[in-house]
Amino acid sequence: MSNRTQPTVLVVDDEAELRGMVAESLANDGFVAAQAATAAEAIERVKAFAYDAIVIDLRLPDADGMEVLDAALDRYPDVVALMMTGFGGVADAVSAIKRGAVDFLIKPFQLSQLSRVIGAGLEQRRLRQENAELRAQLRDRYRFDSVIGQSAPMQQVFATLELVAPMNSTVLIHGETGTGKELIARTIHHNSPRADQRFVAFNAAAIPEPLAEAELFGHAKGAFTGAVSARVGRFELAHRGTLFIDEVALMPMALQAKLLRALQEREIERVGESRPIKFDARIVAATNTDLRKLVKEGAFREDLYYRLNVIPITLPPLRDRREDIPLLARHFVQKSCRNNNVPPRVLTQEAVRLLMNYSWPGNIRQLENAIEHAVAMTGAEKEIPVTAFPEDVVRPASSSFFPAVAIPDEGINFTSVVSQLERELILKCLEKTGGNKRQAARLLNLSRTTLIDKLHRLNLADQETAAS
Repeated sequence: MSNRTQPTVLVVDDEAELRGMVAESLANDGFVAAQAATAAEAIERVKAFAYDAIVIDLRLPDADGMEVLDAALDRYPDVVALMMTGFGGVADAVSAIKRGAVDFLIKPFQLSQLSRVIGAGLEQRRLRQENAELRAQLRDRYRFDSVIGQSAPMQQVFATLELVAPMNSTVLIHGETGTGKELIARTIHHNSPRADQRFVAFNAAAIPEPLAEAELFGHAKGAFTGAVSARVGRFELAHRGTLFIDEVALMPMALQAKLLRALQEREIERVGESRPIKFDARIVAATNTDLRKLVKEGAFREDLYYRLNVIPITLPPLRDRREDIPLLARHFVQKSCRNNNVPPRVLTQEAVRLLMNYSWPGNIRQLENAIEHAVAMTGAEKEIPVTAFPEDVVRPASSSFFPAVAIPDEGINFTSVVSQLERELILKCLEKTGGNKRQAARLLNLSRTTLIDKLHRLNLADQETAAS
């Protein structure tokens, strides 16, 4: 059996002879055994590596073994943990198991017993993961589309979806880019009484500002140059179904006012017409920006915010639900293999550890793309190794976001340095967005008017003109 597939165990005991005997016995039984003599060393090892199992002596020279148990379970909730001691009693055993240990062994014990207990714990973990994946697949097929997660934050999202989906109430979904806001919106629609009607999406960031009103409300023939025929807008297309408005924070104020009126009156007017058109559509909006902050800055209408924020749903970033990463990764592996007509692949344990330790700034979308890349780069192999993943995942940049600033003996001009950094950030965001001020403001988490003020203050008026 190669080390790549052997389960790993960390043995934590201050008695060097006993620790060595336990590690040697585990190695003979097919485990890869590492050792630590103190709690501090064990905690550092746990921070650096995701062990499959950990065996901890209750009495350590620098701390209680329970502290190591807590540190291991906090970082890797699925680790198979065992406690051992020559002084333990019922109270210690109960405390350890309540904290998450699978068993408690009293010294002396048979070394073969330790291997059996760890093996049983690993098998139970495998079955739990398979059951969780099966439940996710059933939810994927029958209830919650591709929304997958067993973490506490996602369980709260599922509970809210079950309550909200059958209703007609307006929903506002908050979440970072890549957390699956449109997927949640589609899930609400497909589990609602409107499921047999249309789900219509409108992305406020993807449509140029002059065309946004016509796209949303429709237009009459001849309403503007190029309007050679009448056009039905998204509101009318979503009649009796669901209208999903993404990136709602980027709507210009004039369009916000018209959206507010539509929501209040449940009717719209096409551009170039004065005839009101009634509609019956459920509204689900989404944002990756704090709308309350924009309201305070005067960049978003307060009355519209309260119209949209009837039922808020907040999606956690992937870094706050790391226990879901293995489940999501296996799902995306299966999906990629199926979509690309390649034989089934599985992730190595090292690959799972890599994925759990990465920060995922692009959230679920970035994870899915990384899996797609890894499946393609694995070739004919059955197991997906660490080396198949993108370079930025395998070796994430360690440099700080902020450039290093040398401080001379005579000091610096604080205002000048901060202004220069501010200037560089704005220019980079304008470059990234092709000069689009609204999108640049979104990247900087600023309102559009605040960005324009900064352009003037930093003598970047030419950039403003170019970005208009």
